[in-house]
Amino acid sequence: MTEMRGNGMVSKENVKKTFAGLVSVDSPSLGERQMADHLKELFGGLGVELEEDDSAPVTGSSAGNLYGYLKEGGQPPVLLSAHMDTVMPALGKRAVFHEDDSITSDGTTVLGADDLSGITAIYEALRYLRDRRMPHRDAELLFTTGEELYCRGAKAFDFGKIRSRDAIVLDLSGRIGDAAYAAPTIISFETRIIGKAAHAGFCPKEGIHAVRVCCEATALLPLGQLDETTTANIGVISGGEGVNIVPGTCTARGEIRSFSHEKAERLALHYRKTFESCAQKYGAKAEWRQQTDIRAYETDRDSPVVRGYEKACAQAGIVPRLIRTFGGSDNNVFAQNGIEGIVIAPSMNNVHSCAEYANAAHIAKVSEILIALLSAV
Repeated sequence: MTEMRGNGMVSKENVKKTFAGLVSVDSPSLGERQMADHLKELFGGLGVELEEDDSAPVTGSSAGNLYGYLKEGGQPPVLLSAHMDTVMPALGKRAVFHEDDSITSDGTTVLGADDLSGITAIYEALRYLRDRRMPHRDAELLFTTGEELYCRGAKAFDFGKIRSRDAIVLDLSGRIGDAAYAAPTIISFETRIIGKAAHAGFCPKEGIHAVRVCCEATALLPLGQLDETTTANIGVISGGEGVNIVPGTCTARGEIRSFSHEKAERLALHYRKTFESCAQKYGAKAEWRQQTDIRAYETDRDSPVVRGYEKACAQAGIVPRLIRTFGGSDNNVFAQNGIEGIVIAPSMNNVHSCAEYANAAHIAKVSEILIALLSAV
């Protein structure tokens, strides 16, 4: 359970109102138009202009990424980021509030706390600072499209605009106070085994059983949690045309995750060679495709962004905890563009399911962490 102390500066009622408004906006991946317009108006009420980039034709989204810069005291800026899109089912979402401050959907959709909790926490922190005219360091804002599609919006963003060298990405599931300093490379792959179809009753010997080849190769491969740094999975195998036909083709799709990019690539090569070897054994052919969806990063735990976050947590009465996550985020892309960041939990749990939930008091406390971080001038 998260230990919380402090004075409760940020209003839970404000959090609930902001969060409910965001949840009510449909924003499936690549359908973020309404959310982008909503955020422009919402942050515009604080005097924060969000500029929309021209990434939509590249990403296929109905909107571009949103970027803003808050000029305040001239201190080196920090980048605050969250994503606009939500996984499906996400149409017609509604926030249901409970007496213990928890928030759920009505059970028919995701809640969208991933990542609307993050956007809410950023907004409420900035509102608090602006309402009280508190001095704070400069801040950059980036709200991206298509994050759930392996960071499609972030990959299309022009990082020449970014002046921050540090980033706080609000996009981690679990207890507040948690901050991910490392995340993996994710390589997705597909292999297509091309055998030879034949009638299974009259002339099975004339066929080359593609499913057999695929399954034999899969049985030889390491799967699951391979060690503390690497996981591998084949999640889909499909093939065959009928129960009386020796299957002429079979396709296997999967992914590899590792905190070491080089290790992920070596494992992918081993997978490829295993499928090719099994195919050759039976006279079949193995076609192979792979792509690196995101690349691993590790932020130094003694870096300024980590130490600043830990101090801000202490000031807000939250016990911080540094972790590694096997999930990717826009921070993977930031790291590839020279930005040192961490991914923090803004109150999102059971994500990517209709059992997703958040907590209004926890979101408010995350806003207080950001307030402490920004006001440390």
